[in-house]
Amino acid sequence: MTREGVGRGVALYGLASLVAIGLAAGVLILVYGSPAERVAVMWSAMFALVVQVVAFAIARLLSDQGKGIAGWGLGAAICLVALVIFGFVSRAFGMPQSAALVSLATFFFLTELIEPPLLNV
Repeated sequence: MTREGVGRGVALYGLASLVAIGLAAGVLILVYGSPAERVAVMWSAMFALVVQVVAFAIARLLSDQGKGIAGWGLGAAICLVALVIFGFVSRAFGMPQSAALVSLATFFFLTELIEPPLLNV
């Protein structure tokens, strides 16, 4: 696959992830009422988008080498590590833990679901 093909796949995934995360963030902002919880949801959304696009780019490169499942697994592992790190960082910054971690886990879950069909685009 060419560089343009990989770039196109990553761009499509980034756009699809932005839409999914944006819709989920809108729902979660309605669920979490306090301003601090809403800020935590927004930080989680931004962090999830960056982590998922990077993880997808890695998975896409591995997929092009015939190692799609390994790439997807590596992407999931990256998300798990990112969730743990974000838990410590969000706590250090005084964010409400339930809002920060539930929203981040939700964003990761949703974006992981849309990843497989776009690995071969």
